[in-house]
Amino acid sequence: MAVAAGPPEAMVLVGLVGLTDPPRPESKELVGELRSMGVRTIMVTGDAAETASAIARKVGLEGATCPPGKIPDDVGPGDFAVYAGVFPEDKFRLVKAFQRGGHTVAMCGDGANDAPALRQAQMGIAVSTATDIAKSAASIVLTEPGLGGIVRAIEEGRSAFQRILTYTLNALIKKFELVPFLGMGLLLTQHAILTPMLMALLLVTGDFLTMSLTTDKATASQTPDAWRVRNITAAAAILGLFNLVFLVAVLVIGKFHWGLEIGELRTLVFVALVFGSQATIYVIRERRRMWSSCPSKWLVLSTILDLGIALFIATTGILMPALSFSIIVLVLLGAIAFSLPLDLVKAAVFAQLQIS
Repeated sequence: MAVAAGPPEAMVLVGLVGLTDPPRPESKELVGELRSMGVRTIMVTGDAAETASAIARKVGLEGATCPPGKIPDDVGPGDFAVYAGVFPEDKFRLVKAFQRGGHTVAMCGDGANDAPALRQAQMGIAVSTATDIAKSAASIVLTEPGLGGIVRAIEEGRSAFQRILTYTLNALIKKFELVPFLGMGLLLTQHAILTPMLMALLLVTGDFLTMSLTTDKATASQTPDAWRVRNITAAAAILGLFNLVFLVAVLVIGKFHWGLEIGELRTLVFVALVFGSQATIYVIRERRRMWSSCPSKWLVLSTILDLGIALFIATTGILMPALSFSIIVLVLLGAIAFSLPLDLVKAAVFAQLQIS
């Protein structure tokens, strides 16, 4: 800004005042964190290209600056790191262009002119000092100064995705193991291997465990998540078949080695399904090895409750023929031992099918 003094007809330049709007101190660190999470950061501003490029260098944005003029309709996130001199409608069109390319877009803004783009983006983020219009258009409103909440929001979203993925895998695995097992049980025993009462008890014990998954300490992935339905279904089918082997082995041992009658066999199958389900949950809750992280206290408590219910009603003969305590303990130890090779199979399958 130029400063002059003197009468209007003879003003003299006395100096220049430099004005700057520096980036927040944490901006460079934030951009680095987002990059490590597989998130590409792009600057979109109405400022001049020279100003935008200077700020981009300070915060660690790498890439070219879009030439002035109309933004191409087929532009992608990797084409430019800085878009300068843009109008409010250009921000909206830019978000739509990225989305047409199959990208998930988060837009961060603070002004009324950012509202259309905030609304269009899958994740519209309004900063704490944003206008009311921007906050109304956004899906996330930061309550603290700065942009650190963006990283926390991504981490929380990815953790929630992992919990949902675990729930989905668990539900699919049960479908792939239970239906064939019921058929094989009918062939081996010439009887329905589960009664309606046992099915109801399985639903009750299973619900405690699946509900507790919402509290589990899920590890956020290091890269953006995506629903690869075919891969998830294939992984569930493979793990379900391995669980089927365990269940059939327990049934065969119970019938031909221990000589159990049909009533006792049904109790044996009940406890095998309960114990096997527990083992499966602890295997699939982690994308790495199952001991990579500790489960939540509610997950552990639900496991203790489920095991207690199964042991109590199976040994006392409530709602089913009683089974000896030693046999139940052997099945429990077998489920624990089976979880180790199942974990190896899971790790290989998840790596091959890119489930992380």
